[in-house]
Amino acid sequence: MDKWILIDGNSIANRAFYAMPPLTNAAGLHTHAVYGFTTMLLKLLEEEKPTHMLVAFDAGKVTFRTESYKDYKGTRAKTPPELSEQFPLIKELLGAFGIAQYELSGYEADDIIGTLTRQADEAGVETLVVSGDKDMLQLASSHVTIALTRKGVSELERYAPPEIEERYGLKPLQIIDLKGLMGDSSDNIPGIPGVGEKTALKLLHEYGSVEQVLAATEQLKGKLKERVEQHKEDAAMSKELATILREVPLERGAEEMKYDGYEPAALADAFRKLEFKSLLERLELPGEGAGEEEAEAADLETVSVDADSIALLTDKLGDIEAIYIEAAGDNPHHAELMGAAFATADAVYALSPQTLLGEAGAPLRAWLEDAAAPKSGYDMHKTALVLSWQGIALRGCAFDAQLAAYLLDPTDASPTLAGVTRRYGAGGLAADEDVYGKGAKFKVPEDETLHPHLARKADAVLRLTPLLHAQLEESGMRSLFDDLELPLSTVLAGMESQGIVVRAETLRELGSEIEGRITAAMNEVYHHAGAEFNIHSPKQLGEVLFEKLGLPVIKKTKTGYSTDADVLDRLEPYHEIIPSILHYRQLTKLQSTYVEGLLKEIRPETSKIHTYFRQTIAATGRLSSQYPNLQNIPIRLEEGRKIRKAFVPSEDGWSILAADYSQIELRVLAHISGDEGLKEAFLGEMDIHTKTAMDVFGVGEGEVDANMRRQAKAVNFGIVYGISDFGLSQNLKITRKEAASFIEQYFQAFQGVRKYMDDIVAQARQDGYVTTLLGRRRYLPEIKASNYNLRSFAERTAMNTPIQGTAADIIKLAMVQMDGQLRERGLQSRMLLQVHDELVFEVPQEELETMRELVPQVMASAIELDVPLRADVSGGANWYEAK
Repeated sequence: MDKWILIDGNSIANRAFYAMPPLTNAAGLHTHAVYGFTTMLLKLLEEEKPTHMLVAFDAGKVTFRTESYKDYKGTRAKTPPELSEQFPLIKELLGAFGIAQYELSGYEADDIIGTLTRQADEAGVETLVVSGDKDMLQLASSHVTIALTRKGVSELERYAPPEIEERYGLKPLQIIDLKGLMGDSSDNIPGIPGVGEKTALKLLHEYGSVEQVLAATEQLKGKLKERVEQHKEDAAMSKELATILREVPLERGAEEMKYDGYEPAALADAFRKLEFKSLLERLELPGEGAGEEEAEAADLETVSVDADSIALLTDKLGDIEAIYIEAAGDNPHHAELMGAAFATADAVYALSPQTLLGEAGAPLRAWLEDAAAPKSGYDMHKTALVLSWQGIALRGCAFDAQLAAYLLDPTDASPTLAGVTRRYGAGGLAADEDVYGKGAKFKVPEDETLHPHLARKADAVLRLTPLLHAQLEESGMRSLFDDLELPLSTVLAGMESQGIVVRAETLRELGSEIEGRITAAMNEVYHHAGAEFNIHSPKQLGEVLFEKLGLPVIKKTKTGYSTDADVLDRLEPYHEIIPSILHYRQLTKLQSTYVEGLLKEIRPETSKIHTYFRQTIAATGRLSSQYPNLQNIPIRLEEGRKIRKAFVPSEDGWSILAADYSQIELRVLAHISGDEGLKEAFLGEMDIHTKTAMDVFGVGEGEVDANMRRQAKAVNFGIVYGISDFGLSQNLKITRKEAASFIEQYFQAFQGVRKYMDDIVAQARQDGYVTTLLGRRRYLPEIKASNYNLRSFAERTAMNTPIQGTAADIIKLAMVQMDGQLRERGLQSRMLLQVHDELVFEVPQEELETMRELVPQVMASAIELDVPLRADVSGGANWYEAK
C-alpha cells in the first residue's frame, strides 16, 4: 500500500534554523538548519517507511497572492543570510537522499502540497503533510494527516479531522475562516483587528463561516459589531489569502515522487561535505576512503593485560597516544578506581586497578608521573584526583577532550565521552549505564566486558583529539585552552588534593550557638503569631499568616497557600512576624547545610575538607565548587561568616591569607564599554557606587547619602547581570516605573554602557555568539527566536556574558600565574581555595610579607585593561579573621 510524505521545505528549514545551535563546517558555511532538517528526514524515513516523498519549496516572494494584496507577508523580516545560504545545501542533500523536490514560480509550497493532497484524496492514498504552519490544517481529511512541528523539528503533533474538531471545534476547511477572522501577523494577513483566536472560534461555533458572520452583523453587539462592519472587506480578503490553492498546474505526479531509498555512497559524500560525522556513524555509512575510519574502529585490537603480561604495555609506553581512567562515583575524592586503558595507534591495552597498583605496575605508574611524557585523556582533572588518592601524581597532561568539548559548547554542562564522541563523529561508544547499569543497579562487570568498554573509550579519546584540536584552532580558542584551562585543571587538582583544615570542634561550638539563636527566633515567631505551631509546615504557617493574621494572599498552590521565599519577601512590610520567620529560616538552613553538612565532609585521615572545583559546569566559565560547595556559605549573615572561623592553616604558626578582587566585573565593563564616566571613576580611584549616584542623581560627592549609594550599587551590579526594571524594583522595593526611570537615568549618565549593550546584541545577532576578552565563546541560538522571552533572555546573556566571562577568565589566569610564582620562587605558601573573586592561601610566618605584596600584584597584573585591576588582601589565624 502506498504512503506519501509531503514536506513544507521552507517552513521546516526555518524551524530547524532557529531551533538548532549554530554549526559551521570547515569552509565556514552554516549547516545547523541542514542538520535539523536531516534529523527530521531520518526520523520520518525510519518511522513512516514512505513509498513516495516530496519536499516543496517557495519559488520566490512574488505569487498570485502578492498580486492581489501587495502587503502579503510584507512585515516578514528579510531571511538571514545564514539561513539563505543553507537552502542550496538542503536541496543538494535531498538529491543525495533520492527525495523529490519541487517549486513553481508564482506559487507557494503550501499550494503545491495542497494540490498533491487533493490528488491523494482522490486516489485514496494515505498521506502525511509535515509543516510548521497551522494553515496546513485545512488540508486534513480521512486520508491526509497534518504533522505540525512542536519543539523545533524534533517533535511532531498530528492532526486528522477528529483532532482538529477536538482542538478547535472546527472542520478542517473552517481553519480558513478562522484565519479570515483573526488574521495572521506572520503573513501580514489583516483579519478583523481586535478579534483573536478565542473570539474568532466563538463566532465560528455560532455562525460557521466568515460569510455567515458578515451576514449576521446585526446580531452582534458593541465594539465587536463595529469592528466586523468596518473590516468586512479585510475579513473576506484574509480568508481568500489563507486559502491554499489546490489546482496548481504541476509537472510532477506520483511517479516522480516515488521513493526507493538512498544510495549509501552518495549520502556519505553529502554528509562528509557537511561534516555530519555523527550521522555517518549513526547510519553506518562508508567513510572517506572506503570506510577506513569506521573499519579502524571495528578492527580495534583490545589487549587485556595482567601482572604477568604487563610488559606488552610497558614496552610500548613511548607509543601511547591516549589514556582513559575509569572510576565509580561523581566525587573524585571518594571514587573507586575501576580500571584503565592506554591507546596506541595499533592497539588499546586495558588493565585492572590491582595490576596498575601492584608491583608489576611500577613502570606504568612511573610513566604516569613523568612530566616529560605527554598524555591525552578525558576529564584529566578528575583522573588526577582519583590517581592522587592511590598515591600516583599524574603529570604531563597535554590534552583533555572534555575541557575542549566544553569550550566548544559551554551550554553542554559536563559532557559525557559518549555524547562528545557522537557529536564529533569519532566512532560509536556505548553509554556507561548500558555497561554498568544505573543507580542501585550499578555494578562493575567482569574484565571480559569491562576492558573492551574502557578500550573503546581510550580509542575514542585518540580519535577525538585531532578533531577537537582543529575545532579549537578554528574558533580561536586554542590559546584559551592551552594557556588557561588546561594548566588550570592541574592547579585545581593540586589545591583539591591539598585540601583545607576544618576544625570540627569549632563547627560544633558554632552549632550550639546557632541552636540557641534558632530557639530565640522560633519564640519570636510564636510571640508575633500568638500561638505555637510548626514553622516548617507550609499548611500551618499559611493558616497563621493568611487566616489568623489576615495578611494578603500573594500566591496559592494546589495544596493551599504559598509561603515560599518570594511570598515572604513581598509580605515583609505588612507584619513584624515576617522578618522573624525569614531569620529563623536562615538560621535553620545554616545549621543543617553548613554546620552539620560541613562536619560530614571532613575527611578523618586528613582533618581536611577537599572540595571539587568543576571547570565544565557554568556557561560563563566560572568555576563551581562541589562536595561540598564552599562558594555558597552565606557570609552576609554574621552567623554565616563565623563558620569561616573553622577554616584554619594546616601548619602551626601559619596564617590564612585572603585576596579579593575589587569590583572586577565593573572594571571589566568600564574597559569593554569604554565609557568615559566609568573609566574616570576607576582611574581616579573613586568609589564607583558614589560616582554612579552622583551622575544618576545629579548631585555632588558630599550630597550622596547612604540610600543613594545603595540604589546606585544595585543598579551597577544589576547592569552587569542584565537586570530588568522588575528585578531592580524587587531588589530596591520600589515600583517598576521608578526602577525603569532609574535604569534610564543610568544609561543617560553612562552612554558608553548603553552603546556597548546595543552593539553587543547586534554583534551576537550577526555572529550567533559572544566572546570574552580571552576569546571564550558563548553561543546564543535563541537571539533570533521569534519567542519574545527566549529572545530577551539571549539578549541579556549577550550583554552580560562578556563581562562575567572575562571576570571569570581573569581570576583563573591569576590562579595559573600565582601557582607559577609559588613554584618559581620556591615558596612554601599554598593556594587552597577560589571563592567567587577571592583566592585563599595558607602562609608561613616568614613568607607573610612577601605574599601580602606578591598576591595582589599578580592578581592586578593578570591582564591589562584600560582601568587598573585591584585586589585587597588581608590575613589572620583563620578564614574569618582574614576577611
